[in-house]
Amino acid sequence: MKKLRIAVATKGPGGLEDIMSEVFGRANTFTIADIDDGEIKSVKVLQNQAVSYKHGAGPIVVKMLVDAGVNVVVAAELGPGASALLEQHNIAVVTARVGNSVSETIRNALVEIGKQGKF
Repeated sequence: MKKLRIAVATKGPGGLEDIMSEVFGRANTFTIADIDDGEIKSVKVLQNQAVSYKHGAGPIVVKMLVDAGVNVVVAAELGPGASALLEQHNIAVVTARVGNSVSETIRNALVEIGKQGKF
């Protein structure tokens, strides 16, 4: 498995201990984890600047994640616009269950990525 930069839609600034958000475009934060050889090497939290937008939050978030160099997004649910934009930018999407910690969500996503043979 190559190096990955995984973004998880999250509820707040809690890093690996935070909980995955039930929404994507209006998630409060995105926890970004750099993965090397299946291990989390670094973590940062990005504030979602589009959280209060009435419309069009998804494309703004996708641009933020593209600019951050993300190549995998983990979310509970994505709208069709965000899904299409992520696909256009060759960013893989892994669907996950809400309620797990970011660290558990990432571990589960790595298993799913391995099964799918995406990386």
